[in-house]
Amino acid sequence: MRAIKFCQVAVFLWLLLVIVALAIGTTLLVIDRLPLGDFRGVTLVLAAVLLIYLYAFLVYRLFLLALPLPEGEVVEHSRDELAANVNSLFYLLLFNSLICTHFIPVPLQRLIYLALGARLGTNTYSAGALLDPPLTRIGSNTIIGHEAVVFAHVVEGARLELWPVQIGNTVTIGAKAVVMAGVQIGDNAIVSTGAVVTKNTRIGAGEVWGGIPARKLKSAADAA
Repeated sequence: MRAIKFCQVAVFLWLLLVIVALAIGTTLLVIDRLPLGDFRGVTLVLAAVLLIYLYAFLVYRLFLLALPLPEGEVVEHSRDELAANVNSLFYLLLFNSLICTHFIPVPLQRLIYLALGARLGTNTYSAGALLDPPLTRIGSNTIIGHEAVVFAHVVEGARLELWPVQIGNTVTIGAKAVVMAGVQIGDNAIVSTGAVVTKNTRIGAGEVWGGIPARKLKSAADAA
């Protein structure tokens, strides 16, 4: 695993300081002036925490506008590495607690993924974890099953790669399945429960895949 460098940590900490300052400032200048009653202290703390996450979404998306995540191999000591590693710090220290939890309702989880940059079609929901939302593109009427994981990064020793995951319309990803970086899944396909779809796999429209590693179990012609 490639180490995150001091300058990359410093950039993240500066962005985090901006986020916290905005949240505290809004809490003191706006929320604190409201008639909050007997639970004033608790309300102010909860408001500050909520504002930290809201401002974190905003600052994170602005960061991605300035430094978009690359696609392909990430060269060490490059601008792309700065973008990739600061992105990782956002998830490790802020967003992971939102993504890898069973306490947030699935419809609200969809809004979080959209706020983090995922492209989700209408009526598409994930009861699993989308670990790289900015590189995750899913069509309409698709469901990601309970505890399934979709991710767009490859870490192999010191090698780091980022490849978008593209999932079509009306696709079913079974519970506890794993979909790795660079995978493309066509419309109406099914990935069975517990399957592991290895990186850069292409699953055709209407196909059924399962197993570890996943392989085609049924073609679109068989399903018809």
